[in-house]
Amino acid sequence: MKRLVMAGALTLFSTSAFAENHAITYPFEGDFGDATFAVESAIVGRGLVVDWVSHTGDMLNRTADAVGSDVKLFDGADIFQFCSAQLSRKVMEADPMNIAFCPYGIFVVDQQGEVIIGYKTFPEGPMQEVQALLDDIVKEALQ
Repeated sequence: MKRLVMAGALTLFSTSAFAENHAITYPFEGDFGDATFAVESAIVGRGLVVDWVSHTGDMLNRTADAVGSDVKLFDGADIFQFCSAQLSRKVMEADPMNIAFCPYGIFVVDQQGEVIIGYKTFPEGPMQEVQALLDDIVKEALQ
């Protein structure tokens, strides 16, 4: 029983640590529309193509009743998905299973007027080059 409690506590603490470190975020001075425009412009300005924009906030608001919730998580939440052929090839030649991280995404969220831009973190090794690209794009969007 003691082992079970210890294993549960370890899992809880591991999950909490993971939850705190799974994304890099930056506050955006401006509204949601300005932030989404800035992110898309920064991606396209690098010669990359936005493959898809996931309107996650709209989906969560639209489906809240269907899943039995009355919580509004975001006033706006979009995820811009894209790839870099050159960088993707490089990281997948290092490890073909890096395909699991493609496409790359940058999110913009608005929670009660607080707009945040961010991206999920990647493991050490070749994927850090992708993380650096995402960070550069986000920092450009913040200017």
